[in-house]
Amino acid sequence: MDIPRMGIPDHLAEQMSMAEQHDYLRRRFSRGYSRRGILRASAATTGALTAVGVLGSPAFAAAPDLVTRSATDGIDGSLVAPVGRHLAFGADPSTQFRISWQVPAAVKKPFLRFGRHPHELGQRIPAELRDLHTPALTATSAALDQYYLHVALDHLQPGTTYYYGVGHTGFDPADPAHAATLSTFTTAPAPRRGEGSSAHDAFTFTAFGDQGVSAHALANDNVILAQQPAFHLHAGDICYADPDGQGLESDSADYAATTWDSFLAQTETVASKIPWMVAYGNHDMEAWYSPTGYGGEEARFSLPENGPTKDSGVYSFRYGNVGVISLDANDVSYEIPANNGITSGKQTTWLERRLREFRQDAEVDFIVVFFHHCAFSTTHQHASEGGVRDAWVPLFEQYRVDLVINGHNHVYERTDAILGGKASKAAPSGASIRPAEDGVVYVTAGAAGRSLYSFDYADTYEGNEHRVDELVTYHWEKGSVKVAETIDWSRVRYTGYSFLRVDVVPARKGATAKLKLTALTESGTAFDHLTIEREAGSTRGW
Repeated sequence: MDIPRMGIPDHLAEQMSMAEQHDYLRRRFSRGYSRRGILRASAATTGALTAVGVLGSPAFAAAPDLVTRSATDGIDGSLVAPVGRHLAFGADPSTQFRISWQVPAAVKKPFLRFGRHPHELGQRIPAELRDLHTPALTATSAALDQYYLHVALDHLQPGTTYYYGVGHTGFDPADPAHAATLSTFTTAPAPRRGEGSSAHDAFTFTAFGDQGVSAHALANDNVILAQQPAFHLHAGDICYADPDGQGLESDSADYAATTWDSFLAQTETVASKIPWMVAYGNHDMEAWYSPTGYGGEEARFSLPENGPTKDSGVYSFRYGNVGVISLDANDVSYEIPANNGITSGKQTTWLERRLREFRQDAEVDFIVVFFHHCAFSTTHQHASEGGVRDAWVPLFEQYRVDLVINGHNHVYERTDAILGGKASKAAPSGASIRPAEDGVVYVTAGAAGRSLYSFDYADTYEGNEHRVDELVTYHWEKGSVKVAETIDWSRVRYTGYSFLRVDVVPARKGATAKLKLTALTESGTAFDHLTIEREAGSTRGW
């Protein structure tokens, strides 16, 4: 029976884009909000902004979800503690950092202090407030105001550890009483142009997708912190405030904005020290906030703004000898098409340009791409996304991307090297692969904390080998249609909570540069290893 959950029958909601759903929700729920002072125009600003609701991005300024209200009304700042600190790189990790946090109520003059020593925090920078209002979207939910604060730090010194603290009137992190709230971040080493990739330092990064809020999510965070990564990649489906994730108007019936509060508090132990670089998944499309559904994420995160658009989590950065690219797979998804085509091809054009630029850079040995929907997976629940295969896999193969990291399926699965949709070289655990000759390796690392999915075939991993040469699975085609296929590329399958660790080893004395992949359980036990090798500084073998 087609019962409207939020005023639109489901059979109509399924045909609506995210922008159309946003427009509907705005027209239905914005009545009576004019007195709230909705921000309609951008403000010309220079440098950091004070927390009075003024936003430095035209995209934010035009979004009616960002509501200006007083940040000075009756709040005793000594009773309000900052929470949910999380870091991100700017476009240049060696000189640019973004520090973000949350306060449970509007406070006076929020700011950040930082310096090279914990007792030398003389530099005080006003923070930008991104104030997010969520109405009572259902009869049982309450309206909610959330306050997110951001500071952009540029012109930092490469390879340097900084101490920082965040505060506001009544709460100064430089006060000895709040010394325990201080944290640190470390900028990337300086790019070593002309010196060859062998001059770069070794480092580690970690990755997963589909975390949410749970004991398993917290366990993964604790083990990740122990790896001391230079950064972490979160491949979409961040907190699951929208538990349905179908990109439908009816998703709003179960939407809980407070889940973001719990998520940021849970993640703070790691993200307050390690840049937490996110891509957007299907559960991150929240129709109320903006036509793309990403307005909520844009209020909560500050990411590099060097992609084709400013509100889709599409960006790139270089750390040492690794170029990293974040993509928005909702733009090409056949399975969940609410945002299909939102960039009108601009993202794919930008992707090809960035792949070419990275491959032409003799200082970049490896290219790592991460996004949500899986190009190659065999789970019973989502399997493979044909939209990604059609739009991006040919580019990954043309430029011989070294590693593709996905979420979406709540399992760990690693492929053999793939070319043309087939296994081009076997990659059992412990093997070495050279993408320039062998093909592209894909890792699904979606077991970060949400309920686990299943395979139709037995798990197979180190110490538990159950190799099946051919598996019957499916992929999604246009129209959200499942198409059966028989595949040969599924090498490692594991259904426990887990994440991916990648150790980057630059070339030494003419040797090859290496990415050493290790899959770890939530308790820190390794169950898969693979080494990806590339001749240092070589642009051959695309």
